[in-house]
Amino acid sequence: MRCLNICWKVFLAGLLLAVPSVNSAQNANTPRSSITIHAYKSGLLSGLGHNHTITAPIAHGTIDTKKMSVEISVSTKQMKVVDAEVPDSTRAEIQADMVGPKVLDTDKYPEIRFQSSRVEQTAPQHYRVTGTLSLHGASKELSFEVTGGPDRYQGKVKLNQTDFGIKPVTVAGGTIKVKNEVLLDLDIYAAEMTNGNRR
Repeated sequence: MRCLNICWKVFLAGLLLAVPSVNSAQNANTPRSSITIHAYKSGLLSGLGHNHTITAPIAHGTIDTKKMSVEISVSTKQMKVVDAEVPDSTRAEIQADMVGPKVLDTDKYPEIRFQSSRVEQTAPQHYRVTGTLSLHGASKELSFEVTGGPDRYQGKVKLNQTDFGIKPVTVAGGTIKVKNEVLLDLDIYAAEMTNGNRR
């Protein structure tokens, strides 16, 4: 049985990765930079379901290290299920469910966007980023920690699917389901920041 998709959305959360590098306004095309979304199974028969891993490439990003601000967007249609523990056919079904109207509804909501309102350095190579994540037609303020710099930044963000109008998927009468909370791993390479045209 498959514990379909996870909202994946994310990312933006992904979104969030962005944090200052140290000195100048830059735009981002980021081949190595990534947001990885983790959705976990729960329920009485969770042993029959699957955890899910999704990659969300950054479509466009801008980091201004002088103003300490960041904006990042993810194309929902480019998000990809990469579950290693399921056969290709099952992975394709999970992908279809994720981009379909039950979860991301990528035709209606093609973009996930994060816009910072405040970026604060809390310690050497530690930053606190606060801003608005817009996902699935809803917007919510988030605050999260990022470490690293000046070449690479990493962080983790937790989101609840229901905060963005997404109902966690359940199967088998609710005995197998995806947890409401999902985890985003952020990994950003400042050196990949270029002159900001969309890829």
